[in-house]
Amino acid sequence: MQQKTHFSYDGLTWRSILLTIAGSILITISSMYIALKMSALPWPTIFVAILSMSLLKIGSSFFKKKTTLHEINVTQTGMSSGAMVAGGIAFTIPALFISGVYEPYDPKTMQLSAWMLPKFWPVFLVSLAGVVIGTVLCWVYRRRNIEELELAYPIGAAAADTLTAGEAGGGQALMLIISLAVSSVFTVIRDVKGWIQALYTGSVSFFPVAIYMSPLALATGYIIGFIPACYWFVGALVGLIMQQAGISDHIITSAVGLMVGAGIGIVINFVSTSIADARKRRLSTGKGQQAKKKSRGGLYMLIGTALSFVISIWAGFSLPVSLFTMVGVIFATAMSSVITGQTGINPMEIFGIIILLSIRLLVTVSDEHAILIACLVAVACGYAGDAMNDYKTGHVLSSDPRAQFVTQLLGGLAGVIVAVPAFFLIIAQYGNVGADTGLPAAQSHSVAAMVSGIGDPLIFTAALLAGMILFLLKVPSMIIGIGMILGLGMSTSIFLGGIVQLLISRLKSDKINMAGNIIAAGLLGGEGITSTIISIVAMLKG
Repeated sequence: MQQKTHFSYDGLTWRSILLTIAGSILITISSMYIALKMSALPWPTIFVAILSMSLLKIGSSFFKKKTTLHEINVTQTGMSSGAMVAGGIAFTIPALFISGVYEPYDPKTMQLSAWMLPKFWPVFLVSLAGVVIGTVLCWVYRRRNIEELELAYPIGAAAADTLTAGEAGGGQALMLIISLAVSSVFTVIRDVKGWIQALYTGSVSFFPVAIYMSPLALATGYIIGFIPACYWFVGALVGLIMQQAGISDHIITSAVGLMVGAGIGIVINFVSTSIADARKRRLSTGKGQQAKKKSRGGLYMLIGTALSFVISIWAGFSLPVSLFTMVGVIFATAMSSVITGQTGINPMEIFGIIILLSIRLLVTVSDEHAILIACLVAVACGYAGDAMNDYKTGHVLSSDPRAQFVTQLLGGLAGVIVAVPAFFLIIAQYGNVGADTGLPAAQSHSVAAMVSGIGDPLIFTAALLAGMILFLLKVPSMIIGIGMILGLGMSTSIFLGGIVQLLISRLKSDKINMAGNIIAAGLLGGEGITSTIISIVAMLKG
């Protein structure tokens, strides 16, 4: 397929805009619950690509106007953007509860609005600032990362393959709808009717066993694959052994050290790779034209950064803190966009930690504002990963990137509007965050540790070094740390999902593998959306 030389916002229609907003709302709500419950957020790309295709094809039959592959792609670009907004919030803001800056909700002594509103606006504003600057920076990075460096962006490339394959038939849509429905019904039976227990425990000889009955957990294991699911399970076993040995107080410290060490390893790998790439790169031709493009990109960056700067001031940041945060976001999103392109992994909360620690070395920042800085950075970095994957999809399909830019921004703004209230309503329903409440929020423990204390310094340092070394040896120490916090029940379900993925992959059938990915995406989205709706309804009734 040849690249277009002229763009006319192909694919941007009122239909795509309306579906972008509606779809982003649904995906954001689902992603918020998934991120808080699972301490992970698998890319929703396949799910959103098929959902966009299904809805537009159904709409075509009603309105007698045929959809196009570009309209489908432009729509899915915006629909997925709210997911990473939810991830940025869910991976950082629970640290405010963990560190005691925000008090948990007590329905006996508090009104929901009085508890939520003072916390709502700072989180809303920093999330909005992250979306604004993230949108503009991704537009600036797009040409270099995708067209010049030709980074892989495996998730975006997979979405392009999914959309292309979906043109051949409608069976994928049916599988998605059925898996969504099955997951939703199961969640209602478990959480509303109580006919199925959420957690089953027992023992084999002297060793405890547990399994969490969750389509979402099974789907997560399937999506991440067998090997990562094994490491997740290993983390849970390490935590269990520490608990059995009577040193459970050190589980969080060790897990956080592993995750932060993995983040440092990611940065080291990024720097070394960038230096190597710079040595290989040669000056290209068309220098004058390239300079013109760069200067225009600089103008867009200046406008987006200035607007985000103003919003962060409204959120309560001082002028120096806001200025340093904007500089930090530019640096962090540049790293995030490249790392996502190289590996498909986007540790957004680690970038938030790096920037908040750097700013604290320069100026005095309160614990609340430090965590809000981490949120702003994480939202922008998460958003960057999603946007760059979408631009990669568009590049493969020759879609108009300007049309994608519009829906990316609209989807992100819609995501902010629903993500923040959904976050507080879910927290209120569960009472607080932590493994004992059912909302582990593992990444936020890392953020809280960097702000309010790391526990035993010796254990933390040893775990950090181990995490860094393991990551550089290509062992996913961040996943091990998350498994330690998440616990055995959820990790067992994830492990079983990984086993299913291994068995399916042995069949070596592209059609069966694609069906497995679609069903897993439906199971993931079904429980995520249904559980969030159940939590919100329960809160409104209470």
